[in-house]
This record gives sequence, C-alpha cells and structure tokens, in this order.
Amino acid sequence: MSRINELFSLENKVALVTGASKGLGEAMSYALADAGADLALHARNMDDLKKVKENILKKGRRAEIFYTDLLDENSVEESVNKTIETFGRIDILVNNAGINIRKPVTELKPEEWDLVINTNLRGYFLMSRQVIPHMLKQGRGKIINMASILGAVALPSQAAYASSKGGIIQLTKVMALELAEKGIQVNAIGPTYFETPLVAQLRNDPERYKFITERTPMKRWGQPEELAGLVIFLASKASDFITGQTIFIDGGWTIW
Repeated sequence: MSRINELFSLENKVALVTGASKGLGEAMSYALADAGADLALHARNMDDLKKVKENILKKGRRAEIFYTDLLDENSVEESVNKTIETFGRIDILVNNAGINIRKPVTELKPEEWDLVINTNLRGYFLMSRQVIPHMLKQGRGKIINMASILGAVALPSQAAYASSKGGIIQLTKVMALELAEKGIQVNAIGPTYFETPLVAQLRNDPERYKFITERTPMKRWGQPEELAGLVIFLASKASDFITGQTIFIDGGWTIW
C-alpha cells in the first residue's frame, strides 16, 4: 500500500454512523465502507437500515444495524453497548441524525423547538458521551459532527435548526479541546443544501429552490456522494493534526 493510500485507508476500523438509514448518513456510510471501514449503522427506521446494510455487504465490508432513539438516553447507551459487544471497538463516530421544523419564531411551538434541539444537539452530546470512554481506552478516535451552513449564517424560519447547528459547532470545539491530548480528533462538517429527503419540501418549492440555487456561487445543490472525500479525510490518519474545525462544504455559500 502506498503512503497516500495508507493515509486515507480505513481498513480494520469500525465506524458508527447515526441517521444512517437515508440521505447524507447513508452516503457517508457507503464512503466509509469504500475506504475499508466496517459499519455500525444506527437509526430508528430499521427497514431502511437493512437496505443500507445490504449495499455495504455488497462492497465486501461488514455492517450491522442498531435501533437508536437519540431522544432516549437509555436507547443511546444500549445501542452503543451493543455496538461494542458486536464489533469490540468504535474508531469513528459520525453524529449525523437530525430533523428540521421550519417556522417563524412566533409560530414555533416550544415542544417543536425542544424536539429539534434535543435531536440535533442533545442527541450528539448523548452519543458522544457514550462513545468517548471507549475511544479513550483505545487511545485514539475520530468524531465527526454534522453541522450546517446555518450554524454560521441565518435564514428566516430556521430558528431551532440554526440554533442547534450553531451549538454543534461550539460543542465540536469544546470536545476537541478536552480530547486534544488524548488522541481523539473532533471536527464538524457544515453542508449547504444537498438533494436529500430532508429538504424534499424545499426542492419542490420553485421559489425556494431558485433562491437557494442562485444564492450558491456554484449555482447548484450538493449531491450526497460529494461528501465522500471529506468524511473519509476526517475519519482517516490524513487529518490527525486537525481538530476543533468546522469545514463547510457549501458550493461557496459562506464566502459571502
């Protein structure tokens, strides 16, 4: 194996991905498998997880599925313990699961705010809190949190989602600082609008679709497979001296 291939190889690594049943989580799971990792696929939709597992098995990698409800601390603890029992280790954690409720602040119900914050931010905290002790025992690990351009810029009707993603950027920095001397790197990916089921409503709205397309310097939306290079980089040895960073993959959106 060449030096470059070795830097980016994930052979003999186990990656835990939340929200792996569809969208960006599914795409990143395939990318990690292509780089040699075995996958612990976590989500609530077990039928969709089974399909992702089948596709990874076709790539010649191992994949197992786990029901995880990020709103339930006991569910998170149980699913992480089952992952350790199954694989023996967790080398890479991709905190990806998330939801969005788009409403103006005055129309957003407190319970809707709580649901978005608890899923997108508290859920990442709960999952990281369970996985980090296992990484500490190993003496190394990679944590990749899915943030968003909306953690850095503002749009109307995105109060809960933008707040959760801004929190993820700060959570990433704090965890990175706490773990910097422990061999664990913590970074975040900040995507723009990618063509996934989560934003189907926006893609089907001509005005919003036009606004997002025109607002993006590259004049198009992202494709899920375009996350492959970045997630492999952050999960591999190639990024060992990078921590606490949010890397935006946004077609130039945050240039403005």
